[in-house]
This record gives sequence, C-alpha cells and structure tokens, in this order.
Amino acid sequence: MIYTLDMLAQELEDLQLATFDYDVAWKLGSIMQTQASARSLPAAITVAHGTDVVFALLMPAATPDNTAWAARKRAVAHRFHRSSLAMRLEAEQGGYDFNSRFRLPDSDFVASGGGFPLMLRGGTLIGTLGVSGLPDVEDHLLVTNALRELLDLDRPVASE
Repeated sequence: MIYTLDMLAQELEDLQLATFDYDVAWKLGSIMQTQASARSLPAAITVAHGTDVVFALLMPAATPDNTAWAARKRAVAHRFHRSSLAMRLEAEQGGYDFNSRFRLPDSDFVASGGGFPLMLRGGTLIGTLGVSGLPDVEDHLLVTNALRELLDLDRPVASE
C-alpha cells in the first residue's frame, strides 16, 4: 500500500478510541498477536498507556532488537501525536533528516512505520502502539488493522 500524508491524517482521525484502559490494551495486543500468528510474522508488539508499556511480546523469530525499534517508533508517535510512518513520509517529502531536524537522538527516536498514537475521541493522547520486525509499512498495517478490528468489535450491534 502506498500512503499519503492526507491518508494518514484521515486514518488517525478514524481510529480514535472512545476509552482506553489496560483491558483495551490487552485486547489490542491480543488482536495484533492473533493477526501476526496467523501469518507467522516475526514482530515485536507493544502497547503503552502513557509511556508505560502494559503489553509486550515477541513473536517467534523476532528479537529483542525489534523491541527496541518498537520503542523508538512509539517515542515518535508519543512526541508528535502522529504515526511514525507519517513522520517518515513528511521528512522524505521535505527533504530533511528527521532526527537532525528535531534534534532527537537516533537511539531513542526513529521515523519508520509501526508507531501509532492512541487518541481518545476529541484528540487526547492516551498511549501508543509499536510494532517492529516487518517492512515499516507492514508494521504500520499490523497496528492499524488491529485498531480497526477493535473498533468493529466495540461498535454496538444495531437492533432490528
């Protein structure tokens, strides 16, 4: 999939949550684990409430290095309230080095798809998701597909 900044901005708006607590964090992490397992994806999966990681796992063939990458992606989503993929695309289109432009250490921040801010409806940042181990657009898709599935599960069923 080829993303544009406009698509990513709309996606961020569409994927806002009504609530977020540890139960929701567990559901999101579990959805990502199920999706990754079904496709044998070697991903590190993390969910944070604020900056505290409340769900973390390494799928088979993922490494602790993937966990560190997921943390760096989450740091970008937390700092900018946008996906780390959006920040990568913005830097590429603007012709600048992301870390240099914002004076952020490479060891703590990376503009690469897989970090996503968890926003409550109305725009309040409540947490972040981070995935690493796949090409960055696929990391991003694992996150956003899980959010879409969660939101579909939480929608009330219309009565007839």
